[in-house]
Amino acid sequence: MTLWGGRFSEGPDDVLWNYTASRTDRRLLEVDIEGSIAHVQMLGSTGILTPTETETIADGLRAVLTEAQAGAFEFSDSDEDVHSAVERRLVELVGEVGGKLHTGRSRNDQVALDLRMYLLRAGDARVAELSSFVSMLADRAGRHAETVVPSYTHLQQAQAVSLGHHLLAYAWMAMRDIQRFADLRRRLNVSPLGASASGGSSLPVDPRVVARSLGMDGSFENSMDAVASRDLVAEYAWVCAQAMVHASRLAEELILWASQEFGWVSFSDGLTTGSSALPQKKNPDIAELARGRAAGTIGDLTALLALQKGLPLTYNRDLQEDKDHVFRADDTLSRTLEALTALVGSADFHPPAPSPWVTALDLAEVLVERGVPFRAAHEAVGRLVAALAAGGRALDEATVDDLAAAHGSFDAADLARIDPVDSIHRRATPGGGHPDEVHRQVEALRDRLASRE
Repeated sequence: MTLWGGRFSEGPDDVLWNYTASRTDRRLLEVDIEGSIAHVQMLGSTGILTPTETETIADGLRAVLTEAQAGAFEFSDSDEDVHSAVERRLVELVGEVGGKLHTGRSRNDQVALDLRMYLLRAGDARVAELSSFVSMLADRAGRHAETVVPSYTHLQQAQAVSLGHHLLAYAWMAMRDIQRFADLRRRLNVSPLGASASGGSSLPVDPRVVARSLGMDGSFENSMDAVASRDLVAEYAWVCAQAMVHASRLAEELILWASQEFGWVSFSDGLTTGSSALPQKKNPDIAELARGRAAGTIGDLTALLALQKGLPLTYNRDLQEDKDHVFRADDTLSRTLEALTALVGSADFHPPAPSPWVTALDLAEVLVERGVPFRAAHEAVGRLVAALAAGGRALDEATVDDLAAAHGSFDAADLARIDPVDSIHRRATPGGGHPDEVHRQVEALRDRLASRE
């Protein structure tokens, strides 16, 4: 079934049909019906439809919605898209009066509404998944507040931190992803229905009634913008892509940590794979696929931006392609969060002690505490590092004489500053790596998650 055809002398050719008919939009079925119920009720409230017509069509749509919710709705190969499928089924149930459903609207404003409604609910689901992910990371971080590891800059060991502090960095990234979905929700929660094909309607439709009925914050300001714009779809894909980039960065570290060279973590047999040729292998495929699928999500975002860049106002059929990309980005994020939550949540972390060199800055700060300018302190510790390295010794092998040769302000007690465990316990600045700060961050995350419930 099509929602057009009166001016055509023949039906659509198979070539046209096979190329243009939409199947991707079938996941919009339930929101399409809900939007249609709100639309027909508005038509009744404004007198465009009689009370009997309104009740008949609304009851028919509720019956179609029941079928959809039960998974019993049957699409036909002759359905051009989800909108035509719903109207076809409605007419089957209530007769010709079902043809009045589309009064005062176009598929242009209809699909714009469907997308907003769908993405509102999908965004809420992603927030729930991200919240579970953050909660898991916070739990793991709390358990490893005292587990000392090196932080890295330029992939070189930098300062001593706790593993919990490291994991919490990803928890805060995910919290910002939650905030982005929440912020986007305000812009999505506006109804475009009533814009019609592009310029509104000569019938006395009231977009505000539809918006209130659907629990939306308001209706569109400009009918052309309402049907032509897909910036919110691209923004949704961007939030998904940014969250996937965060997931990919964590995945990269998990892959490194699971290697024999790092030896920081072991994953369960049930969440890893083996090699078809190498019996000893245990591969972190979840992490590798998360890293790889982030690339696809970035591609979906790029496609959505490119899709819009050359379109004149208002609706063009190019926009049918938006659903493939945003649905795929959304699905990828959802599956990735589920998989990474399971992988990290069940991981066995056992990192080796960091190199003693990670306390070099601590020694420089000793001198700063005694009034030495930081640049001079940095140079003095640099000389100490160079002398020890030239002699094949590590920083924890330094002697009092070594310290004295580097700078006269050092004393014997400063050798204790070379201990990485002691180092993290001295880092009490807000947001730093002290175990107490790790526990504070864990509680802060839990409070933020609780405030969203």
